[in-house]
Amino acid sequence: MSTENNLKAAFAGESQANRKYSAFAAKAEQEGYPGVAKLFRAASEAEAIHALSELKALGGVKTTAENLKEAIEGETYEFTEMYPDFIKTAETEENNLAKRSFHLANEAEKVHADLYKEALALLESKENVDYYLCPVCGYIHKHNAPEKCPICGAKDSAFKNIG
Repeated sequence: MSTENNLKAAFAGESQANRKYSAFAAKAEQEGYPGVAKLFRAASEAEAIHALSELKALGGVKTTAENLKEAIEGETYEFTEMYPDFIKTAETEENNLAKRSFHLANEAEKVHADLYKEALALLESKENVDYYLCPVCGYIHKHNAPEKCPICGAKDSAFKNIG
């Protein structure tokens, strides 16, 4: 196996560990284990450091314009090919939880791609915008939180300001 393949595998593994440990931290907090939650959060951040280092070694962080173009490609692939296939499989297998998860992600990815396209078109303006994130489905709204999420119906008070 080549170093490039090893870096790709390491990046994928570290990225997954980062998200998994973040979820584990939330569960530990919910169950009343604040010390364990802190450990999982610290490990999650450590895994992110590893993943970012590997991504840089892969040459995966380019100019902002190039990064936006890659993000548009990735999001478009997800909502045009990946998630529609995943939804069909979940329907066939009657896995409604997976189907809902895939559907929400698919709808949010469409919005993400549009936001990236808009950011690319306005890149030279260096516009400084706040974004609001729906913690239920991942929908992102520009400038302010909508009254309710157009994808999952979450209330505006649930949105997180990414300012």
